[in-house]
Amino acid sequence: VRRLMHVARIHCVIRRKRPLYIRNRPQQTAENILNRDFNAAGPNQKWVTDVTELKYGASQKAYLSAILDLHDGSIRAFVLGHSNNNQLVFDTLELALKGAPGSHPLLHSDRGFQYTSHTFRHMTRVAGITQSMSRVGKCIDNGPMESFWGALKCESYYLHKFTEFDELQLAIQKYIHFYNEERYQQRLNGLAPLEYRAQAV
Repeated sequence: VRRLMHVARIHCVIRRKRPLYIRNRPQQTAENILNRDFNAAGPNQKWVTDVTELKYGASQKAYLSAILDLHDGSIRAFVLGHSNNNQLVFDTLELALKGAPGSHPLLHSDRGFQYTSHTFRHMTRVAGITQSMSRVGKCIDNGPMESFWGALKCESYYLHKFTEFDELQLAIQKYIHFYNEERYQQRLNGLAPLEYRAQAV
């Protein structure tokens, strides 16, 4: 049948079955304390975080981890790496904490393996951070972070072809600088996130 289909130039269009994956049990989870309350009265009270995949070159992958402050929507820290591993997330949290000494925010994430690890839980406890996690399969629980990924990809990433990791990294740095300092938002009274933040401070 396959030979005759090839001769007749007939192609099968049935979707391939997805491989079955065994779900790993998370080491620890947290309650959804944020519960879609995306409003914050002041800076460094509520943070959301996530990791997204980007591509460059011949289908090579890079991973961007970021932390966003719900008060003004600013990106408090970000790290672009070659691997989606624990260290990527740990480094992002450390950068955010260095930029907000003495703060003890609520930190909301999905249930990715990095956020459910014992090491990450220890880091948050030492820093006085309260963890919150999305429910399984409910990406809208982390809506502001997903919204930022959409803006970054539509306004920068999808507009270019990146052949090298360094090119991609520079583009991400430029966009986040633009987003934080120059991208005016209606919900922030027509101010950029860091302008709005400066008023609050």
